[in-house]
Amino acid sequence: MINPTVVELSRLQFALTALYHFLFVPLTLGLSVLLAAMETVYVITGKPLYKEMTQFWGRLFGINFAIGVATGLTMEFEFGTNWSMYSHFVGDVFGTPLAIEGLMAFFMESTFVGLMFFGWERLSKPAHLAVTYLVALGSNLSALWILIANGFMQDPVGARFDPNTMRMEFTNFGALVFNDDAQAKFVHTTIAGFVTAAMFVMGVSAFYLLRRQHRGFAARSFRIAALFGLISSLAVVTLGDALGRLDYLLQRPKLAAIEGLWHTTTPPYAPEKIFAIPDDETQRDIVSIGVPYVLTPLVTHSWTTSIPGIDALERAAKPKIVKGIAAVTALEAYAKTKSPAALAAFRKYENDMGYGLLAERFAPEEDLNKIAKRDLPSIVNRTARATIPNVFVEFWSFRLMVALGFAFIVVFAFAAYWSLKNELEKHPWVLKVAMWSIPLPVLVCEYGWIVAEAGRQPWSVYGWLPTFTSASTHSVGYMVFSLLGFVTLYSAFIAAELYLMFKYARLGPGYRGTAAEAVAPPPAHGQPGYADRPWE
Repeated sequence: MINPTVVELSRLQFALTALYHFLFVPLTLGLSVLLAAMETVYVITGKPLYKEMTQFWGRLFGINFAIGVATGLTMEFEFGTNWSMYSHFVGDVFGTPLAIEGLMAFFMESTFVGLMFFGWERLSKPAHLAVTYLVALGSNLSALWILIANGFMQDPVGARFDPNTMRMEFTNFGALVFNDDAQAKFVHTTIAGFVTAAMFVMGVSAFYLLRRQHRGFAARSFRIAALFGLISSLAVVTLGDALGRLDYLLQRPKLAAIEGLWHTTTPPYAPEKIFAIPDDETQRDIVSIGVPYVLTPLVTHSWTTSIPGIDALERAAKPKIVKGIAAVTALEAYAKTKSPAALAAFRKYENDMGYGLLAERFAPEEDLNKIAKRDLPSIVNRTARATIPNVFVEFWSFRLMVALGFAFIVVFAFAAYWSLKNELEKHPWVLKVAMWSIPLPVLVCEYGWIVAEAGRQPWSVYGWLPTFTSASTHSVGYMVFSLLGFVTLYSAFIAAELYLMFKYARLGPGYRGTAAEAVAPPPAHGQPGYADRPWE
């Protein structure tokens, strides 16, 4: 068995690199679409202001894009270095969408982003607009193929395990691409990126308006971002319901952890917990406050359907564990003898093989063939308990994500309303809230990633391959060294991103002066440079 410390360090390293990388992804997805929208207005109206907007926000997009690429490249190599068993098990399936992402989306995006930056004077207006749209398309296609790969981890369709090669192999490429989980996550994730970009543009514009700098530019950018953000935030909350529905249908342990359901619900009373302190050890809530009659229709879309609790899910897992142990035992026999009888025994229980692999974590010396009958109930019980993800992490990650998501709707609604009425100057609190809210959508995206990935545990491929069997056999020292190296490198990337973003945001659009002038105090009322109503 792989050293459990190595497994946990491998998980921590991949989690940190993914979380670091995901700091940049949502802004890239959303800002590329906003750039295309701004340039479209420029091409239609011919007003230079919208060209200036596209170029300025494009510079900030370029900074974020470059650092996002740098942080993302190493992640694909981690599958081979730290997760060799996982790569062997699903490489044929998992590697395909990642390869397509690299060949079609990544190179397409990277090629056209250069034309977008340097083609303003070399391309016609329609041609440059087409390039900007291709950058936006490439950015979002990249997310699509990555989420198709992740969708297979969440719901492994379109492939079948081959006992001769000990690998998952393709049976249906279309099923992989149109996986419900992948498609729902793609829409939810990209629109969350739109919210992130809208808040970013709105917040930076609010900074200018508060300082009374670049006010015409900032007011129009603010209005576009507020309207775009309001529509996107409403959409992302609405479409999040589709993911909850999929969890109810496909990953009920995840849903039970998200909702803190220790016991099966009694419809239609089942409350939606607003606040709770779940205790995973005792499987109960220390404190719980909920709203009755909400959870059942929200999750099941009916008033009469029960939602299985964690206790029921653990009971339901036990027969699968017993069958899984039989499948693994038969598979080991077939690997040694190639006996048709052993293959037939494996085929009988192959769909539960993953539960047998999960049981190896609790079996003495990993040998399921030698489990004494007296030890089997204990192993089955411990394995069943391990099929439930961490409730505290899921419960609070989900609620923080949802709470901030609804808060964004309120912020965007006020921002859009006062912007359309040309009364932002009368409500500086709206500008201040927008400015200080810039990092919050990124935080929400991180919470969403935690809900999706921590909720899949204990599986790396749901129902088939446990996480603890997926890691490479490295030493603890190697993992600590590489973890510290990644943390140092990625922290430097974040420092570079923040420095460059702050620098060029403070310099402002079309700036040609010195850095000292860029941070000079704004002109007071009545002084040159002060405009009373720049948004008219």
